[in-house]
Amino acid sequence: MASAVSSVALARELLAVLDRDMETLERIDRYDRGEHDDPYMPPRADDEYRLLAKRAVSNWMPLLVGTPAQALYVDGFRPGAAKVDGLPEAPSSQSTEWSHWQRSRLDARQAAIYRGALKFGHSFVVTERTSKGVISKGLSALKTAALYEDPANDETPYAALTIVAKPKGKTRGKARMWDAKREYEVTYASRADLDSVRVTALKPHGASECPVTRFAASVDLEGRTIGVIEPMISLQDRINQTVFDTLVAQTYTSHEVRYATGMAPPMQMELLDENGAVVTDPALAVESRPKLGPDGHPIPEQINHNARRFLFAEDPDVKFGSLPAGPIGSLIDSVDMSIRHLAAISQTPPHHLLGQIANLSAEALLAAETALARKVGEFRSIFGEAWERVFRLAAELEGQTSAAEDFHGEVKWRDMESRSLAQAADALGKLADLLGIPRRGLWKRVPGVTQSEYEDWVELAESEDSVGRLANALTRATPAPSVPATSSEGLIAA
Repeated sequence: MASAVSSVALARELLAVLDRDMETLERIDRYDRGEHDDPYMPPRADDEYRLLAKRAVSNWMPLLVGTPAQALYVDGFRPGAAKVDGLPEAPSSQSTEWSHWQRSRLDARQAAIYRGALKFGHSFVVTERTSKGVISKGLSALKTAALYEDPANDETPYAALTIVAKPKGKTRGKARMWDAKREYEVTYASRADLDSVRVTALKPHGASECPVTRFAASVDLEGRTIGVIEPMISLQDRINQTVFDTLVAQTYTSHEVRYATGMAPPMQMELLDENGAVVTDPALAVESRPKLGPDGHPIPEQINHNARRFLFAEDPDVKFGSLPAGPIGSLIDSVDMSIRHLAAISQTPPHHLLGQIANLSAEALLAAETALARKVGEFRSIFGEAWERVFRLAAELEGQTSAAEDFHGEVKWRDMESRSLAQAADALGKLADLLGIPRRGLWKRVPGVTQSEYEDWVELAESEDSVGRLANALTRATPAPSVPATSSEGLIAA
């Protein structure tokens, strides 16, 4: 009974965390999908204003998430415990960790985990036994919560919950929950109704700790996780407001307004018959009069004027003129300034946002990319530690004791920098020749090389070495043929 009460209390606490954070998380998700708050407009704005407000949304959020996410790609894993002849074993596509990676299809699915962490501040990965073996899969922060004794420093939660199905009508919501030993099924009427929570223990999950791992983009000492979107929402709203003001100015003041003074505009006329009734057939009309509107005033005729028409008037006192267009250059400069602020605060290279890359030297491009490279390096360090825990959990569930206790392994991130193969080959050749670094140790640094290609190179090199050693051994074992001695007359000596 004590265990059941404890599991129910955990489920209630986790649902309460989700309910508390849901408003913030949904706002972040809404901004990522381009559903932003409307810019300020007059209280009595008409449909035209609202249409301009809808078109004023310039969604920069996916770019802020995608730019660092596209530089994050795990390409291999190097175990730290296994050694051969006293040296660390080279990464292998047949290792327990990498086999688990491929079985979980994480080559393709890892990107969604990074994007979720950068978007909301954190995402999760659950590692569990299935009919296909031990696999890991990502969990969204919109549906998942975890509890830590020290959320700033602990990598292992003592409980985690993810929603499987939300409540709908009379159908109760369903969730899965894990603690340090077991997995539970949780049902509830709503996140706010904690008294409706019901918990059923299912089975031991097989790990020695909670099998859910948090991928946090940034964690402060208070345990708060912060993504790349939430701090940028105010700047995004400023850009939308400036673009809206620009569209309004472009629509209403960016063209000349022609005017005529000293002349009454033509009025809409209606035809009357001899009885004073309004008719539409000119043959029945005997007179006409100005058409009155609902307010009792005559309705002016719509004037169809364009560049091919010429204005004239019989009255010499009539004057024609035009009002100059209002300038919108300052508004355009304001949009550009706001985007530059967004680039500086988010550590995104300005040319990624502005598209201005002409006349930039290689040194200028490198300097512009430096802040982003540092940011990506920080994410790699944080996410790399999370993947290492995932690999240890997978090894424990597969019964690999040594791999489960390997705290020295490290993931290998793909080099995503844009440089030619010739440049990389020249640099690696200089490292080998000038610094004496073993050539085989530099193979992994060749841009774009995969784990399987690297292993093929090793096998080919070993086979060539074996053939060379065999040839040398045969050469040494075979005696040199004796050459008969000859006399000075060219005859063979007896």
